[in-house]
Amino acid sequence: MFKGFLLPGLLVAALFLPSMAAFADTVTLKEGHPESHTVVKGDTLWDISAKFLQDPWRWPEIWEVNPEIENPHLIYPGDLIFLSYVDGRPVLKMKRGGDHNSNTVILSPYPRASKLDHAIPTIPYDAIRQFLDHPTVMTPDEVKHAAYIAASEEGRLISGTAHKVYVRGIPNTYSDFDIVRPGRPYYNDPERKKEILGYEAIKLATARVEAFGDPATLRIKHSSREVLVGDRLIPSRRQGISQNFKPKAPEQQVSGQIISVPEGITRVSQFQIAVVNLGTSHGLKVGNILAVLQHGAQVRDPITRKKVQLPDERAGIMMVVRTLDRFSYALVMEASRDIRLYDMVKNP
Repeated sequence: MFKGFLLPGLLVAALFLPSMAAFADTVTLKEGHPESHTVVKGDTLWDISAKFLQDPWRWPEIWEVNPEIENPHLIYPGDLIFLSYVDGRPVLKMKRGGDHNSNTVILSPYPRASKLDHAIPTIPYDAIRQFLDHPTVMTPDEVKHAAYIAASEEGRLISGTAHKVYVRGIPNTYSDFDIVRPGRPYYNDPERKKEILGYEAIKLATARVEAFGDPATLRIKHSSREVLVGDRLIPSRRQGISQNFKPKAPEQQVSGQIISVPEGITRVSQFQIAVVNLGTSHGLKVGNILAVLQHGAQVRDPITRKKVQLPDERAGIMMVVRTLDRFSYALVMEASRDIRLYDMVKNP
């Protein structure tokens, strides 16, 4: 088994650098890896990395040592990626556009006519689409200071699509808003339930300002649930989240828990989002990889009849996709078993 290989896309002119040896003990080729792969639409850098590497998130370790590579979008559908060996160690080469008669080149950046939108992303965009436009957690301060519905058109108890509502606290710098309702609290320590980090933000509807003032007049554009007096409003967030994550381990030791799984479920699997009680104040950054661990069961020794604590078991890995001060959203990238509420998260 060869060690020291790191995968494609973003990285790869660096495969020939002398510093390659520095990674020999940290990155391992996956057992049964293919000798080549032709990129197809729908591939992601993570998917391709997982075909070749035991730990697919490690591919940026080599890419990052090459300052000349600034953009991760270097691989496109039709490109042929294959393994070769130099001085007994594996390197990755490719043929552009699937043209098997073209000269073989080492992956490196060069001008390309295709738009970057055609290049393959790091992770599936649809996996985080539902979290692009609005938060699923509001901090206590955000709840306290958010604009709110003071009254509804014609005194309705329940409002919906096309109805008018009258809102106090609307900033005149935005015209489009999400209507949300604070739900269950999220605690820093779910067992003791003392410190509240935030509240579930249940999205009810979208609305647009028709007239600013105090109160402002807004019309509901679309509602998925009933809208009530007292519901909060937050500016619609359309900036989204980058698809081009650079996965890496946190720079310092971290230890936390999954404190919430959106939509009220208790277990998540691959490409689902969970909330962890670690944030920027703990040194966490977007792209950080976290290992998910589950407490080992306590069993009775059949010989001594005493209780024995079994070791913790690794259940999967997550990548942080959005950070706040005290908590973050993380996407499950791999799961060997169901990942549960209150599972531990640590450095990989």
